[in-house]
Amino acid sequence: MTSTDFSAAPPAHAARIRTFHPRRGRMSDRQRDALARLWPAYGLEIDDLDGPCDPAALFGRRAPLVLEIGSGMGDATAAMAAADPDRHYLAVEVHTPGIANLLDLVERHGLGNVRVAKGDALDLVRVMPEGCLDAVHVFFPDPWPKARHHKRRIIQPGHVALLRSRLVPGGTLHCATDWAEYAESMRETLTADPELVDVHGGFAPRPTHRPVTKFERRALTAGREIFDLIHRRR
Repeated sequence: MTSTDFSAAPPAHAARIRTFHPRRGRMSDRQRDALARLWPAYGLEIDDLDGPCDPAALFGRRAPLVLEIGSGMGDATAAMAAADPDRHYLAVEVHTPGIANLLDLVERHGLGNVRVAKGDALDLVRVMPEGCLDAVHVFFPDPWPKARHHKRRIIQPGHVALLRSRLVPGGTLHCATDWAEYAESMRETLTADPELVDVHGGFAPRPTHRPVTKFERRALTAGREIFDLIHRRR
């Protein structure tokens, strides 16, 4: 069987299709201070990588690794990492205030098992070794609701195949969204991957390990249902 080389750089036209939209935002003095002091110890600039990414070197030790794609303000990542000290958490975000806020939480709660990467998560995953991730979390990604923008969605067949290839056998890909149409699209895409097993046979009960964020509370207040999908690599 011929395997696909997911580590190869994508074609130039593909590289221009981003699954995220960078946002501007103001930082508080506290966040600005945290970013300046803590980034050298805990941060990773994805665009600066010029070779493979070794998670063990990034953390200074080997442990099961959870990849958080789109960590927002970092509250959920910090809470999960604090409750799960035996695993490492690598959070990827493009919103600088969110990165700074997570770094502040890392320091305040003494979270030695968290690192923060800035940039495109897919670019990072491409230079990570296969089978290096215990779990991938994709919580509330941009739904890109307009049909012409669906090509920007992170949960689509090629991206799922890439993420799955980095999971250990038995590792999980956990997605959550408050956008019903995207939830159905996610379910179809994940189910179609022959190397993934649907743990719950459809949408999953809300997992207790996923903290409720401000974003999720706003969605619930607005009357939007939350959908979780959990798939395991064979």
